[in-house]
Amino acid sequence: MVALLPPLEAPVDPTDALRRIAFLLERNRAGTYRVEAFRKAVKALKEIGDDEVAAHVEAGTIQQVPGIGKTTASVVEEAARGELPAYLESLQDNSGGPLADGGEDLYAALRGDCHLHSDWSDGGSPIDEMVLTGIELGHEWMVLTDHSPQLRVANGLTAERLTKQIAIVDAINRGVGQTFRLFKGIEVDILDDGSLDQTDVMLGQLDLVTASVHSKLKMNSAPMTKRMVNAVLNPRVNVLGHCTGRLVEGSRGTRPQSDFDARAVFEACLEGNTAVEINSRPERQDPPDELIELALEIGCVFSIDSDAHAPGQLDMKAYGCERAELLGVPWDRIITTWDADRLHAWADPTS
Repeated sequence: MVALLPPLEAPVDPTDALRRIAFLLERNRAGTYRVEAFRKAVKALKEIGDDEVAAHVEAGTIQQVPGIGKTTASVVEEAARGELPAYLESLQDNSGGPLADGGEDLYAALRGDCHLHSDWSDGGSPIDEMVLTGIELGHEWMVLTDHSPQLRVANGLTAERLTKQIAIVDAINRGVGQTFRLFKGIEVDILDDGSLDQTDVMLGQLDLVTASVHSKLKMNSAPMTKRMVNAVLNPRVNVLGHCTGRLVEGSRGTRPQSDFDARAVFEACLEGNTAVEINSRPERQDPPDELIELALEIGCVFSIDSDAHAPGQLDMKAYGCERAELLGVPWDRIITTWDADRLHAWADPTS
């Protein structure tokens, strides 16, 4: 079950201290440049190894290591002395608590996440770091959903790159044992006519497909409705991602929601056994409350997802849980509360 990470206490490994700082900065939406400093420092320490780290600390030369700056050097030195680094302590005190004011019980009932990205597309961290953080948070499973080819600005995966990623996911699953499962997935673009931005052969090799509209968001209502209905009725599609495409805050500014017949789309979701995503990113809050209520009335199932592009953002599902609880969404209709076997069986188009 998903849970808040308990605060780190001294003594703490320098790498663990740096990773936790990066995580806390990410979950609280700090600037990318601040986070990258700590992620780069983690990589630098791993490259030189523990013995060389200790030698540099003893000699007072850790800041000479490429990738280590003044602040990260202080964290490493304090941790190496057996102290809890002051920067980490401050973050844990001020930013380590629950992100949302409600939905705590539902958050604790979550088992997985159907929408997250790695540095294979537009995420900021490698797959293994996303997985490690997910396991630390108590996830039993996650679905890796990097973007599809059309989204070039997000370095979307061609069929060839997706094939390579599938092999890596299989290797990770062999390495993590039986307590966690990384599902093979994709966030596939819904094209103008409702077809999907990946070959049927490749989609058939995946465990779960989240489908989203990323282009021509101002399309007129009738063609947008037809586009979305065609997609969610596709047997390969399991989750309809951030259905309105709106942005309500954040560095990218705001964007109005797309115009479509929500009842027709959600009725098609029900018919096609496609979950409606409750996207937990604060800048999206998608769908809006009234559309969640409509999908609930129609009988849809839901997926509370982080849409994480960095490890710390996996915690953002707390915002989705807060909204789902407030709107009375039954837990059993939330697929991210299901265990891995139930999810896999539900997502299988042949079942």
